[in-house]
Amino acid sequence: MVNQMNFTKHKLSNKQLLKLYKAMLKPRLIEEKMLILLRQGKISKWFSGIGQEAIAVGVTSSLQDDEYILPMHRNLGVFTTRNIPLYRLFSQWQGKASGFTKGRDRSFHFGTQEFNIVGMISHLGPQLGIADGIALANKLKKQQKVCAVFTGEGGTSEGDFHEALNVASVWDLPVLFCVENNGYGLSTPVAEQFKCKHIADKGIGYGMESHIIDGNNIVEVYTKVSELAESIRQKPRPVLLEFKTFRMRGHEEASGTKYVPHELMEKWAAKDPIENFQAYLRAENILIEKEEVKIKEEIVHEINEHLQIAFDEKPIEIDLETELNDVYKSYTPTIIVPSDDKKKVRLIDAISDGLKLSMEQHKDLVIMGQDVAEYGGVFKITDSFVKKFGKERVRNTPICESAIVSAAYGLSVNGMKAVMEMQFSDFVSTGFNPIVNLLAKSHYRWNQQADVVVRMPCGAGVGAGPFHSQTNEAWFTKTPGLKVVYPAFPVDAKGLLTSAINDPNPVLFFEHKALYRSVYQEVATNYYTLPLGKAAKIKEGNTVTIITFGAGVHWALETLEMNPTISADLIDLRTLQPLDTATIYESVKQTGKAIILQEDTLFGGVASDISALITENCFEFLDAPVKRVGSLETPVPFDKGLENQFLAKNRFCSDLLELIAY
Repeated sequence: MVNQMNFTKHKLSNKQLLKLYKAMLKPRLIEEKMLILLRQGKISKWFSGIGQEAIAVGVTSSLQDDEYILPMHRNLGVFTTRNIPLYRLFSQWQGKASGFTKGRDRSFHFGTQEFNIVGMISHLGPQLGIADGIALANKLKKQQKVCAVFTGEGGTSEGDFHEALNVASVWDLPVLFCVENNGYGLSTPVAEQFKCKHIADKGIGYGMESHIIDGNNIVEVYTKVSELAESIRQKPRPVLLEFKTFRMRGHEEASGTKYVPHELMEKWAAKDPIENFQAYLRAENILIEKEEVKIKEEIVHEINEHLQIAFDEKPIEIDLETELNDVYKSYTPTIIVPSDDKKKVRLIDAISDGLKLSMEQHKDLVIMGQDVAEYGGVFKITDSFVKKFGKERVRNTPICESAIVSAAYGLSVNGMKAVMEMQFSDFVSTGFNPIVNLLAKSHYRWNQQADVVVRMPCGAGVGAGPFHSQTNEAWFTKTPGLKVVYPAFPVDAKGLLTSAINDPNPVLFFEHKALYRSVYQEVATNYYTLPLGKAAKIKEGNTVTIITFGAGVHWALETLEMNPTISADLIDLRTLQPLDTATIYESVKQTGKAIILQEDTLFGGVASDISALITENCFEFLDAPVKRVGSLETPVPFDKGLENQFLAKNRFCSDLLELIAY
């Protein structure tokens, strides 16, 4: 083939050039083999990177082996350049145990700390925010490391792209944002993705350095990225790189390429990165035919040998206990008892104290959120924290919940802890995807803990209207992999928050705004912890079991005070996931009647599942149907009268008396 590209040797030795050639050739030959196996039904799906090998190989070769890289599903060259044993890749694609996900995920949806690779999820965008978190950890630890993250031109249309680049720019994070502009997002051409001429032009809006690189020219990719990486190590900052390239096969093999004009395919076929580089090496007498044949034979032999290892491996053993246990990282907490030295404080003070003591306990803990620094957060929970811990660890964020959740996960990937404050729990909707698809599934997918606590100021009763009053715990109790904590008292709030921060699993920590300054308690002044997943029995009785949490605990207490003849077991769940079913069942079996009170609207709430669990496990002990009490099936209204009508509080007493009289 005639060389269609201009290669400049720069200061690269012949040995380096040959190494780059081999590194590109390896994923190409693997892909050609995989396409055959796909047609034979021996792998289930394939996303081809043929024609784009120079980008993955060039970027990875430019980084140090201990620098994190976050590839996408067309970046086989990242994995091979990091020298992952091929049989492990082949086993991954066949869902076998020697892969990286125990058969739980496919293709390139995996990461590996051993090789400093963080794999993608299909939602694309959050990958960019993870890189922010990894880079932030590098910067805080003063490690002079670069982090590189990949996305495609289609992914730049997502809000996460804007959020991640904006955060990286504001915080001067050492990230290489690598955009593979290959012409099409599945079948949608770039003209229908964005209006600007070049993706690199978007860097201007972020005050970010950007470059356009010929993504098919391995020498240009390697030399330019190497130069930038070294510069970023010395002067941390983000850089946006647009690699001009083309996808020669379908988005995935079933898609085909019929939507691509024939002349466009021919144009890019002539720019094949491997064939052109090979022609250059031959012309320069760097690669002779005998050596070329030998290189290909060695790679083909390695592929076949490792394929056979993967084929010979037994199908993954199905073990129910393993599946269930891997949803969360195994963790045995150390329970530190409260001291006798106590002080009467509000719920909000207990949370602030627990957070402050945790910052002292964990020097690698970072707090992030809108206005949490000098302002102290809208509820003043982190007031004075900047003075004590500094702005590096107490960080104001732009208004971009999705990127900050992803960045919190990135901190965890890079060995740190994160607490993120949602200014109001209602705003979690704009960070929902990374919570339920990154944090929740991380350990189950590839054994990576997500050491993140998301604080969730929530609840009605303060006249805040539809967008600042929800108690949306049921959005998360449904999602395996998340823990959900919801204290009602200061003692619990402090001890459960410290435990949540200690726990290496992701925790949603709900804090009821109406209780912040209205509930007081004598709270130990020391750093102490309380076990997650253990309910508290507030009152004991034999007529009925009341099960509730958050503000509902106080509503139930008020009701019982007004009705002193009612003999009730009052259970404060405190933790909704994991749920203390043992305490619930024990109580219901003694009283024979159960009522579940929640502030959330009734349908689909936590009460529904608890009711079902009681019915399934305690049916023969019940003397009446299980009763659920929740708020009206409307958004939370602003007007005080309407809000009172909305809340379950005002129906609880009558429903309780009705159940007792059944």
